[in-house]
Amino acid sequence: MFVSLKQCLTDAYKLDIYKQKLLFYKLELIYYLQEELYMNWTKLLCTDRIRSYQKSTISRDLRTEFEKDYHRIIGSASFRRLQDKTQVFPLDKSDYVRTRLTHSLEVSSFAKSLSQNVGERIIQDHLDSDFTVKNKEDISNILQCAGLLHDIGNPPFGHFGETTIRDWFENNLKKLQYKGRSLEEYLEPQMVQDFYHFEGNAQALRLVTKLHFLVDENGMNLTKALLGTIIKYPVSSLEIDKKSGNIKTKKMGYFYADRENFKNIQESLELHGDRHPLTYLLEAADDIAYKTADIEDSVEKGNISYNQLVKELEERCTKSILLSNPFLEEKDLEIKIMESQYGRLIAVLKHKYEKALKNGYQKPEIYAVQNWVVSIQGSLIFAASDNFIKNYDEIMTGIYKYDLFHDTNVKDLMDDLGDIAYQYSFISKPIFKLEVAAQTILEFLLNKFVEAIIYYDTDEKISSVQERMIALISKDYMRIYKKESEGKSEKEKLYLRLMLVTDYICGMTDSFAKDLYQELNGIV
Repeated sequence: MFVSLKQCLTDAYKLDIYKQKLLFYKLELIYYLQEELYMNWTKLLCTDRIRSYQKSTISRDLRTEFEKDYHRIIGSASFRRLQDKTQVFPLDKSDYVRTRLTHSLEVSSFAKSLSQNVGERIIQDHLDSDFTVKNKEDISNILQCAGLLHDIGNPPFGHFGETTIRDWFENNLKKLQYKGRSLEEYLEPQMVQDFYHFEGNAQALRLVTKLHFLVDENGMNLTKALLGTIIKYPVSSLEIDKKSGNIKTKKMGYFYADRENFKNIQESLELHGDRHPLTYLLEAADDIAYKTADIEDSVEKGNISYNQLVKELEERCTKSILLSNPFLEEKDLEIKIMESQYGRLIAVLKHKYEKALKNGYQKPEIYAVQNWVVSIQGSLIFAASDNFIKNYDEIMTGIYKYDLFHDTNVKDLMDDLGDIAYQYSFISKPIFKLEVAAQTILEFLLNKFVEAIIYYDTDEKISSVQERMIALISKDYMRIYKKESEGKSEKEKLYLRLMLVTDYICGMTDSFAKDLYQELNGIV
C-alpha cells in the first residue's frame, strides 16, 4: 500500500528519539522511491503515433490529436461492423437488445462521464500539480475513444466466440501436423499460448495498429495514449497469472506478433509494464454498461420478471448484510437494509414500479427496470470515480491491483447484477441453442481455413479447394500477412498464417459468418 506521509509523521511522535530518526530515514527513502515510480501525465497523454507525420503549420484543422482519433474510429468499417456483432444473445432476431455497437456507445458515454468526474477531482483536490484543465479535456476525449474501441477486436457471437476459438486451438494444435511435427510442438511456447488464451482485447490492439488497412500496415495509426488505454492487461500469454490477485495479469493484452508495438507504446508512455491509469476508468465504464444492460435486456426478453428481480436483489442484500452482522435481530436487519446503499437502490426500483402503476403505464415492469437502470448507473459512476481518487497514489505508481468497485458500497450490488443476469439469461435454453449454433459455425470455418493455410506460402503443394478457401480471405489481411512475414523464419511464418485465419474470422459479423457457413455447406 502507498505510504501515507501524514499518518507516519503522526505515529513518529509517539516513538523515542532513536526510533524517530530511523523512521524518518525510512520515510525519506520511501518518499524518494515513490516519486521515482510516479507516472507523469505529460507522458501518459502522449500524442505521438506509431507512424509519425509532419503537422502542417498552415492547417485549418483545429482538432486535438485525440479528437482526430475519434473521427478515425467513427469513420472505420471495423467500428461499423459492431452493429452486427453479439453482445449477449448470439444470432438474436430482436431489434431492442444490445449489439456490440450499442454497448460500445454506452461504454464510451460512461467512460467520458467518469473522466470528467475524476479530472475535476484531481484539480479541485490538488492531487497532482502537473494535471491541468487541458489534461482533463484530453482524458475525456481519450476515454470517449477507448469506449468505442474496447470490444472492436471481439469475434462474432460475443464472448462465446472467444471461448470457441480457444477451445478449437486447444483441441487441434496437438493433432495438426507441419512437416511431421504437431503444430503445438513446432511453434514457440508463446505462439502456442496466444491461441490457447485467445483474447478479444489483444485482437483489438492488433486490429487498430495493423489490420485496419487504409494507408499502410499501421492500421488506424491512433495516438499512443489511446492505444495504452485500451491495453487492459499489459502481459503476454506466457505471463498470465489469474492467482496473483492483480487484475493486470488476469488475461493477455497482446500477441507475440504485436510485441514490438506493445513495447513501443509502453516505452513512450513510461508505463514499465503497468496499466495506464485511464484503463481503470475504461474497465469501470464497461462493467457498468454490461452489468446494468444485461439485466435490462433480460427483463425485456422475459428471461426474468420484475418480481423475480426484486426478490433476488432483496435476498442477496440481506445475505450481504448478515455476512458481516450474523446475529442481527429482524428489526435491526430491516434498518440496516434501509440504511445501506444496496437497500436504498432496491427501494428506488420499487418506487419506479409504483410510479408506473399510478400513472397507468402499459408495461410498468419494463418502465421501472429501465428507469432504475439509469438511476443506478449514476450511483455506480460516482462510486468508481470516488474510488479512483481514493486510490490515486496507488494507481499512479502502478501498485493498485483491483477494479474500481473493490471495497466500495456498491461492490455487492455489482457482483449480484452479474450473477442474476448469468442465472436467468446466460444459462437459459434459448442461449444454449444459439451458442451451439455459433460453435458449429466457428468450428467449421476454423477447420476449413486452418487446413488450407498451413502449407500456404511454402514449397508444399496445396489442393485447388484449399486455394479457393484462401482466395476468400480479405485482400487487406493478406497484404498485412505478406508485410509481416517478410524475412521471418519458417516457424514465425506458420504462426502468422494461423493469425491470418483468426484475423479474418474476428473481422466477420455474426451474419457474415452464418452466411459463409451456409454457402460453403451448400445451404440455400
